[in-house]
Amino acid sequence: MSYRPLAAAGRSLPLLRAGLITGLVVAALAYPLAAATGLGAKATAHALEHKTNILRTAMPAETSYLYAPDGKTVLTMFYEEYRQYTKLSDMSPNIQQAIIAAEDNRFHQHRGVDPKGVARAFVANAHSSGVSQGASTITMQYVRMALRDSATTPKEVQEATEQTSMRKIKEMRMALDIEEDLTKDEILERYLNSAYFGHRAYGIYAAAQIFFSKTPATLTPVEAATLAGLVKSPSEYDPITSDKKAATGRRNYVLDRMAQLGYLSPDAAAAAKAEPIRTRVTVPANDCAAINTKHVTWGFYCDYVKNWWSAQPAFGQNRLERMDKLRRGGYRIVLALDPKVQAAAEQNVGAKENVGSPFANGIVVAEPGTGRIKAMAVNRNYSLDLSENGPSSNPEAGPNIKANYPNTVAPLLGGGTLPGYQAGSTFKMFPMLAALDAGMPLSTAFDSPHRYHSEVYDGWSPSNASGAMTGRQTMWSGFGKSVNTYFVWLEEQVGADRAVRMAEQLGLRWRTDVDREHASPAKAKKWGAFTLGVSDATPLEMANAYAAVAADGRYCEAIPVNSITKRDGTPATYRTASGIEREVAKPRCRQVVSADAARAATDAARCPTGDTPARGSCGGWSTADSVRGTVGRPVAGKTGTTDSTRSAWFVGYTPELAAASFIADPDNPFNAVGDGQSQIPIQAVANTLKAALKGTPVRQFTPPSDQIVG
Repeated sequence: MSYRPLAAAGRSLPLLRAGLITGLVVAALAYPLAAATGLGAKATAHALEHKTNILRTAMPAETSYLYAPDGKTVLTMFYEEYRQYTKLSDMSPNIQQAIIAAEDNRFHQHRGVDPKGVARAFVANAHSSGVSQGASTITMQYVRMALRDSATTPKEVQEATEQTSMRKIKEMRMALDIEEDLTKDEILERYLNSAYFGHRAYGIYAAAQIFFSKTPATLTPVEAATLAGLVKSPSEYDPITSDKKAATGRRNYVLDRMAQLGYLSPDAAAAAKAEPIRTRVTVPANDCAAINTKHVTWGFYCDYVKNWWSAQPAFGQNRLERMDKLRRGGYRIVLALDPKVQAAAEQNVGAKENVGSPFANGIVVAEPGTGRIKAMAVNRNYSLDLSENGPSSNPEAGPNIKANYPNTVAPLLGGGTLPGYQAGSTFKMFPMLAALDAGMPLSTAFDSPHRYHSEVYDGWSPSNASGAMTGRQTMWSGFGKSVNTYFVWLEEQVGADRAVRMAEQLGLRWRTDVDREHASPAKAKKWGAFTLGVSDATPLEMANAYAAVAADGRYCEAIPVNSITKRDGTPATYRTASGIEREVAKPRCRQVVSADAARAATDAARCPTGDTPARGSCGGWSTADSVRGTVGRPVAGKTGTTDSTRSAWFVGYTPELAAASFIADPDNPFNAVGDGQSQIPIQAVANTLKAALKGTPVRQFTPPSDQIVG
């Protein structure tokens, strides 16, 4: 039951308050500087009232939790101050009584400022010619902690914690105001959730966890007294790393005070004092590098969550504000990752076995129609420890620069600031979609020479990878065989700028100066090499772009979470430009190309995989004809290699999932993976889709219309 103290019999509240204000005068005498400051000034009064209003609703920083998709398994936490807000009803009476005994034994008798305590402090300070006692009540201490926690500037933090008489007087004034609005139980609850106990434990939940590996509800008198004793000086009375003699002495003092106040019998206090302090230390995980060891390979996905979070306006005006919200906002974040798909992805890129290769082999799996990322895996350990890494393969890096393997925290799969890797002919999807969306049919034919001289692109003369590609091609055969000269010609017909804009509509971003310049409105029309994949891209982008094609042209922003809940249990939301409030974790989708154009692109994209299109002919052979047999169901996709096979890609999709895999050296893009390893991404995607979809019903692609077939 909440306790709200009443005015003393025969005395009105104003008179009682006046008596307490007298304590401020005494305090002014105890702290001479305060007497000359003029607290009665209007500006000061208004400022104090404003701060008091903030404190009435202020909540301390709280740890955010990252959960596995089951919504129950905690993977890791994010915090500056490890804290989980706990109701007073969920705390043992032992800790409530111990903290009152240790810090403010007249807590239930005073109204925020204790005149007797102020008087004692005055006498002690007068004899010591300094400030030896502060007379801070629990309410005053709460005010100080709340001001610190709600501070938004370094100056406000300093003002909340500086050792000055003026701060003390303001504290007293606000303590009196707070006690008029909050019950004693409410103040005690807030205090116990704000106090610092050492070892980054803020609040009683964190303290109980870190020191005793238990919840506040189960604290014994001995444990409660130990924790209550820490508040005065967490380092001096630390029972973990300091001399336990000091911690035991402080604990015994608290137990004695509990007995004097009637919280413990003399015999119980004596028995408790005879017990040694037995800690059971828990070190709470913090951030992605400390992710649960059972799911250590999920570190790159966790890192993607952070990068995604930092780009969401719902959590602040800039990256700094958003990351502060993550570490202080008490959110509950449930991943969109699918453990079955993740396990398949990890196995098929050798996430644990092939970490010693300079070539990163990674894969990202996206869900068409939602944008939710179901898996992210790469043959690297997510770790900050680079001590065992060898020198970088980049000759320009210098001898002291470490390689990215076996350990790294670099966002090799996308979602961060790294530009990615040249994706080769996987980019042919973008001019094909642009052409189809512009009304050109799948049967659009061109006699493709081995080398094509482009007048549109100022005499540029690209060639095919093989003489077998020469001849009349359509979108089906041109895509299936990856005929460069056909797609350069097709790009000319629709306009390279439209192909670039199509890629942007499907989520691609340009992260290098060269790519940004070529993609600019002034240069995009002349970017003929765009269709050959000379721009950098990430597997995250490519998986999600192809997922939009699988979803009949409906693009959904990539999203790594199923839900985000605020500390009050409600979903985290944001407001759209049109003023509509939406949940942050809900899919954000839009139609980028017509459904018929997307279905036509899928029909052509079945040719590279060895699948049979619904309407046309693939021309007899393809670049990844083993994929259909491996996956065992309708599948579309596209291979991609760069000059000298410096990197190799495959992006494949079914109606249910889209996956993009690459192999490249992130440290040195000129370190060619070679033709012998170009099949690795093909196999990674095919086997991942096969395993991920095992046991699920086979779904068919919707055929394109007669009109777009031509």
